Amino acid sequence: MDPAYDPQAVESRWYLRWEQAGVFRPELNPDGEPFCIVIPPPNVTGSLHMGHALDQTIQDVIIRRKRMQGYAALWLPGTDHAGIATQIVVERELAKEGLDREEMGRDAFIEQVWQWKAQSGGRITEQIRRMGFSTDWTRERFTMDDGLSAAVRKVFVDLYHEGLIYRGNRIINWCPRDRTAISDVEVEHEEEMGELVHILYPFTDGEGGITVVTTRAETMLGDTGVAVHPDDERYQDAIGRTVRLPLVGREIPVVADEVVDPEFGSGAVKVTPAHDAVDFEIAERHALPPVVILDERGVVNENGGPFEGLDRFEAREAVKQALQEEGVLIGVEEHRHSVGRCQRCDDVVEPYLSLQWFVKVEPLVGPAIEAVRSGEIRFVPERWEKTYFHWMENLRDWTISRQIWWGHRIPAWYCQDCDEVIVAEEDPAACTACDSTRLVQDEDVLDTWFSSGLFPFSTLGWPEDTEDFRAFYPNSVLVTGYDIISFWVARMIKLGLHFTGEKPFTDVVIHGMIRAEDGRKMSKSWGNTIDPLDVVEQYGADPLRLALIQAAAPGQDVPFQVDWVDAARRFGNKVWNATRFTLGHVEPRSVPPAGGYPEDPGPESRWILARLHEVGTRFDQLLDEYRFSDAYGLLYNFAWSEVFDWYLELAKAPLRAGEAHEVRRTLGVVMRDLLGYFHPVMPYLTEDLWSHLVGEGFLTAASWPAPPPYEAPEHFAVFQDLVVGIRRFRAEHGLSPRQSLDVSIVDPTGAVAGWWDRQFQALASVTPTVVSDLLPGDHAPIVAGPVHAYISLEGVVDTAAERDRIDKEITETRGLLDRSRTKLAKEDFVAKAPETVVAKERLRVEELEATLAELDLRRSALG
Repeated sequence: MDPAYDPQAVESRWYLRWEQAGVFRPELNPDGEPFCIVIPPPNVTGSLHMGHALDQTIQDVIIRRKRMQGYAALWLPGTDHAGIATQIVVERELAKEGLDREEMGRDAFIEQVWQWKAQSGGRITEQIRRMGFSTDWTRERFTMDDGLSAAVRKVFVDLYHEGLIYRGNRIINWCPRDRTAISDVEVEHEEEMGELVHILYPFTDGEGGITVVTTRAETMLGDTGVAVHPDDERYQDAIGRTVRLPLVGREIPVVADEVVDPEFGSGAVKVTPAHDAVDFEIAERHALPPVVILDERGVVNENGGPFEGLDRFEAREAVKQALQEEGVLIGVEEHRHSVGRCQRCDDVVEPYLSLQWFVKVEPLVGPAIEAVRSGEIRFVPERWEKTYFHWMENLRDWTISRQIWWGHRIPAWYCQDCDEVIVAEEDPAACTACDSTRLVQDEDVLDTWFSSGLFPFSTLGWPEDTEDFRAFYPNSVLVTGYDIISFWVARMIKLGLHFTGEKPFTDVVIHGMIRAEDGRKMSKSWGNTIDPLDVVEQYGADPLRLALIQAAAPGQDVPFQVDWVDAARRFGNKVWNATRFTLGHVEPRSVPPAGGYPEDPGPESRWILARLHEVGTRFDQLLDEYRFSDAYGLLYNFAWSEVFDWYLELAKAPLRAGEAHEVRRTLGVVMRDLLGYFHPVMPYLTEDLWSHLVGEGFLTAASWPAPPPYEAPEHFAVFQDLVVGIRRFRAEHGLSPRQSLDVSIVDPTGAVAGWWDRQFQALASVTPTVVSDLLPGDHAPIVAGPVHAYISLEGVVDTAAERDRIDKEITETRGLLDRSRTKLAKEDFVAKAPETVVAKERLRVEELEATLAELDLRRSALG
């Protein structure tokens, strides 16, 4: 073994060997119970980011443990074709060569995208390998591969024939920059400072008029009505009359509709059916015609009269100027309101009347809500169920058509002779109504999330009755961030239940977002993103994985710090050195891959073996509850504080005394089990050390540790407290670890008598004298349970200075204690402060009281 841990060297030698050996395949445990996770498919355009690193580390921890527990564990990898994002990337690359997709034509462009995918699309899968993620690459899927494409077609056709997919003119979210429809979940709403524009619409039959208020003045060009609340006393005489639309001259009616809020603005709203979802519904109720005034680029069209050709924001200013000149602009005021922006490009989204394909969601929502409400599907943490229910209970029909070329083309054909619409899984040769062969396929493609919503079952071979589908559906666990509960989780549940009759998965494990150190969202525009591969290059994949898991409390965002990764690398070096120490006393490759625990260990070994069982049991419980940070925090502290800092030191004395056999065996099995427990989160390091310590097979394919219970030696904690007390005394007074100390012990029950000759000199560097009572003179007392130790201060410490130091510490501690007691005595604090804050303050009082009691004891011993 190398003298120090080198993550880069270790991590370069294992992944290919694992993959070639087939240890990531469920066939490794052919008789095991099936267990399946499908990876949330990253975009084929993308590269690994910190969110992926956290998400996939959690999944790898789960799947590696299940594999070691004997399950037929499948972690199925795949990538998403990412329709809009991929098309943008390829168009940008073609533009560098002076090529334009419109000039190329659809078929040639699609061929270019496939070529790009073959050359560049595998980048993220290589990065997944670099992180050590143990996916079964023999089952890798792509949302545009033949099998998944067939599943997409079947789902579309079936939903269409069930009446759950339809084509219609409705208000949708339109991105003028990407020039396509997007769904509600692809719109991010942000509070921004805008304006309220007050415009007078004159009556056509007399004096006066109605003042309307709008945040988008340019849309008035498409107004076909004015609406007021039917109970609004101000407008009772106006209902049924008509007004003249300024700048346009169109005569439009005043209608009464209960959706109008009388408290907003003037209480009268302009109705623009083609450019506002609420207005569209008002228009349908009152038979108001829609007038589209923008084209797909957000530019005013011929219906905008003199404003034709202006960008929507340019038109906004021009319209206000024209209204001013016409004398009907009453005023403009600042107004903070919510603005929808495209999640992908950040352009302002336009509500837009468009002919699109939709999924009717209402019939799908009920079973999906009930599956969660009944506990058939469980969210972890449970609080995320509220987000899910809120989304599902307020759904609008899902816009699934996209005006791009890359994606699953909608399987609908239009007959040019009889206007028949044919929706079919296979391309039709002729019209089913008139036998005409003049058929034209719909130009649009499906929303990327439509195919992703089928991922839990389409990846396993559905709609074919495959062996994988029978074995691994429903999936066992879904791991994802809370940001795509509505994008992905909800859709998988709806479609999975509808098409298979079963839930798509049992547990939905929700984690938080990785944020910058200051808590802000990571953003390239803010320059605060961290590339995980850069971190891996400097510190290694294993340290990054451990740092992420330790920081990721369930469902909580993680303000990431690179220092955590460096600390994890140092821990890796500690594991490396502990294994090297063990191999100094154990023959390389001699530790059995399982079992081998000593039958009659000495007290030191009994203590660590008892602790190994206790910690391992609790560790397993925490992992079963998906409390990964708590689990690995527990294991980390046990490894560092008890195995490395205590047991390796305890082992030295019996090894020197020739009592080596059971200690060597204990060293071997404890380190082996530690490697097993840490393997899911640090697979490279632990596999490498396993090859030296055990040498048989792969740790990846080994059995999960199962240490048996042992009875710990009585009063070992008392002995530990004494050793720690003496070490603390040395540290407080700047004494060398080898400084000779005169220590007397009062041990009336013989609690730790067995440890004096065996370990006290080795661990505390003192040879104690056992006495029967309190000693006279100046000394520092140490209390551990029933045992008192007295360190003589003569010739070691300036007694007067020590009295002054302790007096000062007592004064400071009493001050802190009085402040905490005063705070708890206030009724307002106890009644109004959060329960956790009050509990923390009470605990602080208990700790300060214990500290003060110890200080008083030490002070009294000094006279």
